[in-house]
This record gives sequence, structure tokens and C-alpha cells, in this order.
Amino acid sequence: MAKDNLTAVLHGIEDMRLEQRPIPEIADDEVLLAMDSVGICGSDVHYLAHGRIGDFVLTKPMVIGHESAGVVTKLGKKVTTLKVGDRVAIEPGVPCRYCAHCKEGKYNLCPGMVFCATPPYDGNLTRYYKHPADFCFKLPDHVTMEEGALLEPLSVGVHACKRAEVTLGSKVLILGAGPIGLVTLMERLDVAKELGATHTLLLKRDQTAEETAELVRQKMGGQPDKAVDCCGAESSARLAIFATRSGGIVVVVGMGAAEVKLPLINALAREVDIRGVFRYCNDYAAALAFVASGKVNVKRLVTHHFDIKETAKAFETSRKGLGGAIKVMIHVQPRDTNNPRKF
Repeated sequence: MAKDNLTAVLHGIEDMRLEQRPIPEIADDEVLLAMDSVGICGSDVHYLAHGRIGDFVLTKPMVIGHESAGVVTKLGKKVTTLKVGDRVAIEPGVPCRYCAHCKEGKYNLCPGMVFCATPPYDGNLTRYYKHPADFCFKLPDHVTMEEGALLEPLSVGVHACKRAEVTLGSKVLILGAGPIGLVTLMERLDVAKELGATHTLLLKRDQTAEETAELVRQKMGGQPDKAVDCCGAESSARLAIFATRSGGIVVVVGMGAAEVKLPLINALAREVDIRGVFRYCNDYAAALAFVASGKVNVKRLVTHHFDIKETAKAFETSRKGLGGAIKVMIHVQPRDTNNPRKF
């Protein structure tokens, strides 16, 4: 067993360090993974910059990273669904499995959720990481490790579309052009192709939400049935409500300020449902099916590649959007000098 377990550890605000950590011992239902690809999420950057997201506060050093894929190197005694050498995508949140939410199939709401890189739990930007086998998804041979890592943000898009009850023929407004907004759009590309086209609209700062809603109506040839707000700003949530047709559904994915001002009476009087989205639940298999079938091409989201030793540079690139960065991918395992990985 290799002894090199280089790990990216967040010690506090603006204090990210690379350090060696012990290779973890696995339980009977877990697998040991040689991590391969880990994407940088906006939440990772937020913890680095602010040390907290809402009630999740960094109080001790924490391994960063949760958008990931790796290779099985060791099996727990009770693991029968995987074998050594399997390439897997890692669903980073593991629930208690016993509470009412878990039993109802809404395990993303489990109060005992252990989620990678969410205080106080460690993430997986590390060379070796352990994880429950049933939250690892075997990748087909033609699906790359990077695509496996990107199943995490794609699953958010899948879950958002499920919460919005998007079906064939739905007219959907997606607000926000970051990674989550883009994967939500990608998840609906099969629908978009059937409908014939998609549209984009660049907003102006001096426009009111009501004015922009009218522009949306003109652009889309009518009001959308569903709106998915992937931005989280107060202005985008307000626009989502004003723009959505009466009886429609607004889903809020992006998390901004703890409290915002919304046109609630407008929504109530028109029976516009407002629904929250928190991560995902039973969505990884669907996300993998989209990628494996070729319906969704997530690879185009990856704009930059770095070695784990370049973690600081990778975070700087993601944080500042250097070079038009959308999704920054960190490659974890050491390169073979005789056959270096081509980034």
C-alpha cells in the first residue's frame, strides 16, 4: 500500500494547506478509493473565503472537495457490489438511513447527513479516501473520471428539474449561467431539442424584475411553466416569480442571503409554487445514465486542469474566473513520469 496520501486541508479563512494524512482504515461496508479527479465547487471557494456557509461553520481543519471520482483499491468484508479496480463516481452525502426522512426516500433532508467538505466532515481532495460502497456508482468504460466527478453538479440539476416537475413540453426558465445553471440546462437538452430551440437573455442592471419578466415572455413566446433559479440573488428569485405563469412552479437552487424580499402576494394570488432544492436524492443513477447515453455532455464544462500539488493555483483560478474558468478540475494521483497524464 502506498504511503503518500497528500491531502488539501482547509485550516481557516484563506488558509489552505497541503499535508500528509494517514491512509484511512475501512469499515466492512466501505471501500478504499484512490482518488482521481475532484472538481472545485463554489461551496469550496466560499469556505476558503468566509469559513462558513449559513449554519455550517468551519471550527477545525477540514479536508476540502466533494465533486469526485476514484478507483477502488480495497473492499470491506461486506461489499459485494464492487471489485478492486472499479472506477466509480462518489455521491458525497451519506445519510443515517434510519430517520423518517431516509425511510420516506428523502435522505437529502436527513438531519444526520454526513456530507463531504461540509463542517465538521472531511471531503475527498486527497489521494486515498474511504466511502460507503452503496454511495459509489460504477462508471462504464467509456465514461471518463472527469465525467464521473461532474455527476455531482449534474445531480443537482437533475433534482432541480424533478422538483420543478419538468416534463417533455415544459417551457423552462433557467436563471444563472454558472456550473449549476449550465448542468440544469444540459439536463433539459433532450427536451430542448424536441422543442426546437433554446434562448439566452443578457440582463441589464437597471431593469426591474417586472420589466425583465416581460422581456422573458417576449423571448420565449409566452410565460414559462417552470423557473429554476440557480443564482441565489434576491433579484433572480424575484424575476423567477414574476416571470412564471400562474399555476407554475419556481424552484430555488442557488443559496444567497439568509433573508430576501420576495413578491409573495404576487405568487400567492397566482398560485405560483415556490420550492426549495437541497443537493439531490436518488439522482446519481439518472445523472450517470444521461452522461453514459451521450444525452448530456458535461466534459465541455471543464475549462482548467491542475495537479493536486497546484491546489492553491486551482482555487485562485476558480475563485477569480481566470481564463474564463467555469469548472476547474484537480487531478489527484501522481503522474507516471514515463507516461504523464495529458491535461
